[in-house]
Amino acid sequence: MMAILKKSLAEFIGTFVLVLFACGTAAVVGCNVADPNVAYLLTALSFGLVIVAMAYSIGNVSGCHINPAVSIAMLVSGKMSFKDFICYVIAQFLGAIAGAAVLGALVGWDCGFGANGLYDGSVLKSLIVEIILTCVFVLAILGVTSKAENSKVAGLVIGFTLTLVHIFGIHFTGTSVNPARSFGPALFAGGDALTNVWVFIVAPLIGGVLAALIWKVLAGKETE
Repeated sequence: MMAILKKSLAEFIGTFVLVLFACGTAAVVGCNVADPNVAYLLTALSFGLVIVAMAYSIGNVSGCHINPAVSIAMLVSGKMSFKDFICYVIAQFLGAIAGAAVLGALVGWDCGFGANGLYDGSVLKSLIVEIILTCVFVLAILGVTSKAENSKVAGLVIGFTLTLVHIFGIHFTGTSVNPARSFGPALFAGGDALTNVWVFIVAPLIGGVLAALIWKVLAGKETE
């Protein structure tokens, strides 16, 4: 019991930091930088750097999922129990909500919270974009964590991959690839962000499962 509580606390802290710092960067620079490309890059770097920081701080405690899409991939891959999965997801969503609440208190409740939005007003296009982005991100995680000798660089690889998918994806949906990261900000942003948040919950979960299935095919012989 104590072990899962520690893991859940670590996941809460990690997701809290992700939303506060990374979504916070999006909220702060998104409308205040003359060149939107600079805002995109700063936001992408923020997401990646948070993952690096958390990977090397809470990684040894919980594995630093801080993302239900990662957790569901680990569940499908047989690397975590269903009980732990539920505890992780609850902690992640609570951490995201807390991070968004602190962000609102610091920056203002009209800051936008770095919430995601539909690409071109299309649910289908947004689903496709998010499934692809999440699949690529989670596939990188499964690959780099599959061998113990990669442990020293895993955090960097995962952080750089998240930066990559944000650099490409921000233009389309603001890049979710993380249901908790989307729900916390949307809850306080309200409006269309909250109405459409289901897209950014469903698509990353599908992408995570897809990545796990692809990895099983690619590495099947090595993991038997």
